[in-house]
Amino acid sequence: MIKLFSLLIYIVGLLLCQVMVAADKPEKPNVILILVDDLGWQDVGTYDIDEPSPYETPYLDQLAREGVQFWQGYSPAPTCAPSRGAIIAGKHPARLQRTHVVGGAPPMVNHINHPIMSPWYSGRLPISEVTIPEALKTNGYYTGHIGKWHIAINHNAYPQPLDHGFDYTRSERGATKPQNPHRLTDFATTDANDPYRLDENGFPFHQNNQDALDFLEAAKDKPFFLYYATWLVHTPIHTRSEALLRKYCEKIGVPYPEDPKAWTTPGQTNPYYAAMVEMLDYYVGQVVTYLKETDDPRWPGHKLIENTYIIFTSDNGGMEGGKEGIFTDNYPLDKGKINAKEGGTRVPFIIKGPGILANIQSDVLVNGLDFYPTILSWTGTPKPAEHHLDGADLSTLLVTNPQDAQLVKEPTGEVRNSIMHHFPHGGGAMHSTLRIGGYKLIRNFDYHRREPLELYQLYNDAGERVDIEEMNNLATKMPEKAAEMNQLLQERLESMDASFPYFNPNAKAKLPHSDKVCKVIDSGKKGNQAWVNYQENGNKVKQVDLLYTPNGGDRYEEWFRVKATMAEGTAYADLPSEATHYIFNLVDEHQFLVDYPDMGAAKDYKKSGIFSPKAIINK
Repeated sequence: MIKLFSLLIYIVGLLLCQVMVAADKPEKPNVILILVDDLGWQDVGTYDIDEPSPYETPYLDQLAREGVQFWQGYSPAPTCAPSRGAIIAGKHPARLQRTHVVGGAPPMVNHINHPIMSPWYSGRLPISEVTIPEALKTNGYYTGHIGKWHIAINHNAYPQPLDHGFDYTRSERGATKPQNPHRLTDFATTDANDPYRLDENGFPFHQNNQDALDFLEAAKDKPFFLYYATWLVHTPIHTRSEALLRKYCEKIGVPYPEDPKAWTTPGQTNPYYAAMVEMLDYYVGQVVTYLKETDDPRWPGHKLIENTYIIFTSDNGGMEGGKEGIFTDNYPLDKGKINAKEGGTRVPFIIKGPGILANIQSDVLVNGLDFYPTILSWTGTPKPAEHHLDGADLSTLLVTNPQDAQLVKEPTGEVRNSIMHHFPHGGGAMHSTLRIGGYKLIRNFDYHRREPLELYQLYNDAGERVDIEEMNNLATKMPEKAAEMNQLLQERLESMDASFPYFNPNAKAKLPHSDKVCKVIDSGKKGNQAWVNYQENGNKVKQVDLLYTPNGGDRYEEWFRVKATMAEGTAYADLPSEATHYIFNLVDEHQFLVDYPDMGAAKDYKKSGIFSPKAIINK
């Protein structure tokens, strides 16, 4: 009887302790979003399939074991700037009109004889968009941005992080700054005065990562959101650790380089890049270790890690090469950055945090647009009024069953089984894609030179891998399915008011209907209204846009678009008072673009980036 009474006392005491612990736990958890630059799906050890990668990533592998590792996680876009803006605003790049890097320029062909050109796309994320930090600040959060920004026309152009709601920002590049005079010199040393001095483990001091640690130290006594956008592993491809470079030369089996120029061996054999990946892993490990070892001032007796969610992912797929030669290889995925095939959009995607199941691998379809609604759910932050979100809340999935795709719901409440990418840019891509279940459709806008539609079966109905290499085009074998998915793709693009590429009526290789484009008669301005008169020549003009710049001739000259009103051979639009210069774009039913005045080709502006000298001056 005494033993039974003692047992009851023990159980009651244990329950009371659990209740007290639960009551003491802060209601508002911390959130860290680690967005890596150009890290490929096959660059992290825990994602190895087919052949093992030589890159060593022990800390990231451990992070995956402590949380949920998604095998079918995607970035919002295949390039940097649109992914970053989409993640921070929670909206698809097509909806934001931010589908590639830089932007904010009039649409024109790269060369006067090229047949196709990119549409206009915005150079910035408008400050009217309610970002994650702005939403969280209404709920008492302290927010910080560390590292790369690139959500404006240039890294240093307006708007900056503080303009988009962050309380703190710092963008020091640290050890990723180029070595001088080249990448086989200027290695870090143990000298105390060396700004990149090697630590006890032989890794260079990285101010970018120290800034993240400093923010955590300063913010730990309050609920915080840290957007850590590391500069690694973007170009320039180099390492300040000579020991790491020699290590990977030996491990990969390549000679130590004597010439600092381009690396040419194929696959994952670039020792510079390998060293960068391990450096990234080490610095992320420092952040996680800090959380594990630091007491939580808001929760005595506990560490920060116990009440902190960590998201780890990349802004796009791995950059396979560039001016510095071959960087890495996304195989078995096809292509890489700057392409919406799997290699350019599938990325490492790891989430851990309080209540999230550990050591789980998931094939559920997820993407970077899901972060915004998920973070709102974790933090108990209301969705900003009238703010559209294109992602899904993953919070229930993560704590219930990360392998159950039925738990991922669209904003409409329907189970999500698809993902869309829109990249109407570049001669090697210029396409949109739609994945539904195991099938993926690619629509090529340059259909005069390539097959209009490609259809691939990535997985079968059982979720088993079939053709993630995107090598077996089924479009001709399954025309009805391709047509059906193409129609759904079109409906989604139109619902977002997506912009599409234009054809050049003056291309050397004449395209069908190119001889029937309209002709501009004259244009002018009355009051604040600019107008253009045109004559159709067989092709019906379906849209006229007025493009203007408020800062013609400035270093960061930026162009904006206003849709004009059309009436019987005339189009007119209100010209913003701040406009210094403007032009008209006339687009016909066959997607041919006639610009007025004739702006020429983009190659003519490569050095200056100033388009206004050929435009109409707003007097």
